[in-house]
Amino acid sequence: MIGKLKGIIDTIGEDWVIVDVGGVGYEVHCSTRTLQSLPPVGEAATLSIETHVRENEIRLFGFPTDAERMWFRLLQGVQGVGAKVALAVLGTLTPLELANAVALQDKAQVSRAPGVGPKVAQRVVSELKDKIPALALADAPAGDITLPGEVAPGTPAAADAVSALTNLGYAHAQASAAVAAAASKAGEGVEAGELIRLGLRELAQ
Repeated sequence: MIGKLKGIIDTIGEDWVIVDVGGVGYEVHCSTRTLQSLPPVGEAATLSIETHVRENEIRLFGFPTDAERMWFRLLQGVQGVGAKVALAVLGTLTPLELANAVALQDKAQVSRAPGVGPKVAQRVVSELKDKIPALALADAPAGDITLPGEVAPGTPAAADAVSALTNLGYAHAQASAAVAAAASKAGEGVEAGELIRLGLRELAQ
């Protein structure tokens, strides 16, 4: 199995890239976000690879980090999520944003991905909340990670607090992490106003 490719970018398509490794061109399917992050044609690149072997074809899927490849595997373990949907999710959310969406049970963030309806988004956040691996979070800055169980799933107060902080100009991942950290310290029953105040304190640190 191919686990990593290091070569020269030969061609970039709509949802794939050809990586020239020693004169052999490997066609690798990637998310939109991964394709946008690649260097220009003719320059070197390294991709973590997930190999899918089927009866009549072999397909390679490429990711900028091992963490993102792990998310790709996890997402496909969710009912109704195949490779195409998993790539759509990873093309919309970074691993950190996805980790926070799962931790906060924020299906609205997951449903932003093309082709992902509310039911599938709900299954993603529900089924993955106990499966976030350390690898998927390893490349995020310390203090930015929200782990499952730190905040009561889907509480209206948490959702309102995250919304308020994003309206103030903070990135959704930052707001989610801050609210989750605030909620874990404040305990159950905390109201949105208090979460916003504590969340702003977390962001100021």
